Amino acid sequence: MARDGALYVCQACGAAQSKWAGQCAGCGAWNTLVEELTSRPPGALAPSRAAKGRGLAFEGLQDETPSPPRIATGVEEFDRVCGGGVVPGSAILLGGDPGVGKSTLLLQVAASAARRGAACAYISGEEAIEQIRSRARRMGLADAPVRLAAETALRDILDGLKREPLDLVVIDSIQTLWSDAHEAAPGSVTQVRAAAGELVRLAKTRGVAVILVGHVTKEGTIAGPRVIEHMVDAVLAFEGERGYPFRILRGAKNRFGATDEIGVFEMGDAGLAEVKNPSALFLNTSGERAAGAAVFAGIEGSRPVLVEFQALVAPSAYGTPRRAVVGWDSGRLAMVLAVLEARCGLGLGDRDVYLNVAGGLRISEPAADLAAAAALVSSALDQALPQDCVVFGEISLAGEVRSVSRMDARLKEAAKLGFRRALGPAELERQAGIAAAPVGRLADAIRRLRDEDWGDGDAGE
Repeated sequence: MARDGALYVCQACGAAQSKWAGQCAGCGAWNTLVEELTSRPPGALAPSRAAKGRGLAFEGLQDETPSPPRIATGVEEFDRVCGGGVVPGSAILLGGDPGVGKSTLLLQVAASAARRGAACAYISGEEAIEQIRSRARRMGLADAPVRLAAETALRDILDGLKREPLDLVVIDSIQTLWSDAHEAAPGSVTQVRAAAGELVRLAKTRGVAVILVGHVTKEGTIAGPRVIEHMVDAVLAFEGERGYPFRILRGAKNRFGATDEIGVFEMGDAGLAEVKNPSALFLNTSGERAAGAAVFAGIEGSRPVLVEFQALVAPSAYGTPRRAVVGWDSGRLAMVLAVLEARCGLGLGDRDVYLNVAGGLRISEPAADLAAAAALVSSALDQALPQDCVVFGEISLAGEVRSVSRMDARLKEAAKLGFRRALGPAELERQAGIAAAPVGRLADAIRRLRDEDWGDGDAGE
């Protein structure tokens, strides 16, 4: 029987139950219910008296509202993902794997914004102040006027932020904070939810932008209750594959901008360096591409990005052929293989298939279908694609190559990097010095790939 004032809270989803059970009724996880007292311990903050209602003031859809001002931090890739800068009074949640560089990125953001005149504070619950200073010296940021603090008590943090007029505050991390209004341990669902709620409330009432660092689970989701992602204005994911120096900043949610933007960084000894031209970074320029490689002209947010698809089709040594994918959706690979066999007569069902997106980038755009198919066909035929060719287009189940958005931007980016041919949908037209090879069906694309002279025509100017 539960004690008075006690609840059992699931540490996976945050659902609360009055009685303990082996399985959470909310998410189905086992052995995740932990007893938490709801009564306030001695010395805790007393709840404020309910304010008298002020009523609602309605406005019409035709009324004009000025766009919110933004704090330009000076880190252009970070500002791009945020939608042009950080909005004052907004709350941003940044998540990423351990060691990916979250603290390094936000220290650079705070230092750069402080150098541009913004009042910035960096509060760490994981590191001592001297550790932060040591990192700042290594990164060449020791002269930036950033206010530092090492604290985990939520009450002290709120009192300090209310006394100081600040524009931007970094909290590293939300899982280390604890509120004396709850007896749960730091990092628990109750503590994380309470700390996030108080900091978001502070951001809205004081007009200070708050950036919260969040840990991630082994599944890759941000630890803590999902309600935190609903409370904040933006959720950013900082990604990076082990063994690669590249880091990708993605927007999963943004109330003040687009969610399909990416920022590209390169990790070095002096911190994170912004990558102005990701296409040159993800492409292999050291030599000729071998059979099984196709360059995809994609769109990530507002910028075109060229990346190399690598495929290997090999004889299967076991009874069941393997299908391995890195950087692309395995379901789309299965679809492309089925279309190649059913519509084009190219059967790969008895062979191992490996597909990789070079550079550690993850592609989710449907326009990559044709590039993946071209890489698979090139490997199966052991015939390399032309070195100056880019490929893009969506493949339907009927074997058609469908049109994709922003083909002009894709071709301009390809021409900038020296490419002179493009294999794409039937709507593809020659421009920007690139010879177009439009195809209406996947079978037509395979015939072009089999023909060694398929794209040797003059590109024109």
